[in-house]
Amino acid sequence: MAPTAPSAAKSASPSQPSGKSEVSDLKQQLRQLAGSRAPDADDQRRDVFKRVISCMTAGIDVSAAFGEMVLCSATSDVVLKKMCYLYVGVHARAHPDLALLTINFLQRDCRDQDPTIRGLALRSLCSLRVPNLVEYLVTPLTTGLKDPSAYVRMVAAVGAAKLYHISATTCLDADLPAALKALMLSDSDAQVVANCLHSLLEIWTLEAANSEEAAREIETLYSKPVVFYLLNKIKVFSEWAQCHVLELASKFLPSDNNEIFDIMNLLEDRLQHANGAVVLATIKVFLHLTMSMTDVHQQVYERIKAPLLTLVGAGSPEQSYSVLCHLHLLVMRAPMLFSTNYKSFYCQFSDPSYVKKLKLEMLTAIANESNTYEIVTELCEYAGNVDVPIARESIRAVGKIALQQYDVNAIVDRLLQFLEMDKDYVTAETLVLVKDLLRKYPQWSHDCIAVVGNISSQNIQEPKGKAALIWMLGEYSQDMHDAPYILESLVDNWDEELSPEVRLHLLTAVMKCFFKRPPETQKALGATLAAGLADTHQDVHDRALFYYRLLQYDPAVAERVVNPPKQAVSVFADTQSSEIKDRIFDEFNSLSVVYQKPSYMFTDKEHRGTFEYSEDLTNLTVGAEAPETVISAQRYQENDNDLLLSTSDKEDNGTRSSNGSFTSTYNAPSDLLSLQTPAETALINPGGSAYPSQTNFSLDDLLGLGVPDSSAPPPPPALTLNSKPVLDPGTFQKKWSQLALSFSQECSLSPQGAASLMNPQSLIRHMQNNYIQCIASGGQPPNYKFFFYGQKDGVTAFYLVECIVNTASAKAQLKIKADDGTTAEAFSTLFQSVLSKFGLS
Repeated sequence: MAPTAPSAAKSASPSQPSGKSEVSDLKQQLRQLAGSRAPDADDQRRDVFKRVISCMTAGIDVSAAFGEMVLCSATSDVVLKKMCYLYVGVHARAHPDLALLTINFLQRDCRDQDPTIRGLALRSLCSLRVPNLVEYLVTPLTTGLKDPSAYVRMVAAVGAAKLYHISATTCLDADLPAALKALMLSDSDAQVVANCLHSLLEIWTLEAANSEEAAREIETLYSKPVVFYLLNKIKVFSEWAQCHVLELASKFLPSDNNEIFDIMNLLEDRLQHANGAVVLATIKVFLHLTMSMTDVHQQVYERIKAPLLTLVGAGSPEQSYSVLCHLHLLVMRAPMLFSTNYKSFYCQFSDPSYVKKLKLEMLTAIANESNTYEIVTELCEYAGNVDVPIARESIRAVGKIALQQYDVNAIVDRLLQFLEMDKDYVTAETLVLVKDLLRKYPQWSHDCIAVVGNISSQNIQEPKGKAALIWMLGEYSQDMHDAPYILESLVDNWDEELSPEVRLHLLTAVMKCFFKRPPETQKALGATLAAGLADTHQDVHDRALFYYRLLQYDPAVAERVVNPPKQAVSVFADTQSSEIKDRIFDEFNSLSVVYQKPSYMFTDKEHRGTFEYSEDLTNLTVGAEAPETVISAQRYQENDNDLLLSTSDKEDNGTRSSNGSFTSTYNAPSDLLSLQTPAETALINPGGSAYPSQTNFSLDDLLGLGVPDSSAPPPPPALTLNSKPVLDPGTFQKKWSQLALSFSQECSLSPQGAASLMNPQSLIRHMQNNYIQCIASGGQPPNYKFFFYGQKDGVTAFYLVECIVNTASAKAQLKIKADDGTTAEAFSTLFQSVLSKFGLS
């Protein structure tokens, strides 16, 4: 017997499609089987159909066999019909011209004697989604809604919604919504009723924005006869249908308390349902109906506890998490009602991290005088967990309970014991909590400082832990003998500290320590201010400069600013407002509860975060002048170069620089300027002359900074831009793709500037007034994207800028490319200066 050819074996395998040759072979076999009446013809068609579907699944274009597949559809075999309908549904969308070939056999199948084939054909006909074929859908749908088979009516009900999405006018002109409503109220099959309800809600909700009649129709769905009719049949509905009916009932407005109790009695047994979605939907109905009945509402909380806790313990971790999110929302609204069930929220070894984290939050919320000891004992066990994030959360939970004023004495002792665990992350989290406790309970300072003083700053690596330790060293330096020397050692390692947060805390702590123990801190303060003034981080530099000027002005004033008498913090700020929490509660049994934010925050475009723009300039519109549509904002000539000057001391002089940008200067009092070095005077009055005469360097000598050299080099000249640069979009795009990135950074806009971006043309005009042109712009609120360019005066060097502005955060992301890289930094400074003035003039 001759061996089988490899090619034949390959073509016979449905998992080994071979491209064009395979499709040609399939077409030939389908053509041969189209008119075959052999006894095994259906079996052969099945094998070929399976190979066609296999090729289609593998991504091979088998649309060439469309005609042959339609010819082979003339059969009573349901399996062949299903595969043919699948093929047609996929390729009809991609090839609408071929879809017309399917209409005849689909309409013929809609009249088949077998209800299964009628339903499958009607579903496939409605799934073509080809606008040119909608006229062929109306008659089969109208007939299908009256079909004696429940399966066909069920398919037709969903098909009406599909037709609405293809052509709303055709659906409404055929009066399909009225037929759906009549069928919903009269049909004996529960699934048909559910599908009619779903389609009606979908159609009328979308149509209500344009039609008052649609709004009235929605109100009739929420009326008492419809709601009670559906609730009385709820036991025969599927779980999916029950959720739809319950969602409808949650929006029903009862006329009196008797209707409320009637609905609750009807749905009482739904709380014991095995499906979590049905239970949560029932709970939503109970909660919303009793909002105006305080006593009954509290009883509802008691009633729903057991079903929810049962769902948490049963099912998958994902289901447990979803139910726990809803429990978390209820616990936050009524923590006392769940305080006796605290053991239900203990973490199990097999719980995923996201479930454990949620349980820790709930344990923190339900802690009170009666259960604090047991909860804190359990949380302390989690502090040694191998899962580091959970260990951190457990330590924070202990601190939050302490801040709630429950058994503070024992909790502080537990927290101080964490410092002896010799784990970096435990020490860091504990130090942060001890800092917060000292802010609220200053009376515990002696006990805490005695333990904290034994911790070496060298053993703390996490920035927030080190910042908390530095805060305590500065705040309680009078009680800690070694505080000045520990701070001095930290200042000596200033250059090795990478965290700006730690450097900022160190500046403030050394200032506080100086006013409490001046002789021991004098040298450290001078070194700290010198290091801060030389720091490259803007916030650190500004704070050091601010402290330096405060000390120059009056040390007594500096002490009142930096180290004033402090009152204990009574309440720490909540991260969520009560309005947000109420909005989430209104959206119970939805993703809002899982995300812990209202739906508009993750569905509306302006709340989705930073928008990702395409680098292709063709997606943007070329910027052009638009007529004035916005009244110019009030011009502000605020000057914050020196925070010590009162408004009466300021003299605003608005002048235009050589590159077209506005600058503001003022004449500072001579007694203040006489205390400043020429370099600092230049910082206050840029471009102006220094005041070397009568300079008093007593403060510099006191702090050990030394007398600065009066012959400091002058600042580099300002960059001057060409007032009429010319660059076409094609050249811009070519340069943008070729030039390397010179700068990429984030800068801030003024609140007035962010508000002015309601009209993006205002920013384009503002930049043009400063000789920076816009070549393209685009975007939607709150994200806008601009492409700017400028040209250095006298040369052909261009500067290209991509500026993405988020008006919600008042931040701008800048990418700068330059022909002349040596002046890119100067242009970046100039661009940010011009952008920061947007909206202020």
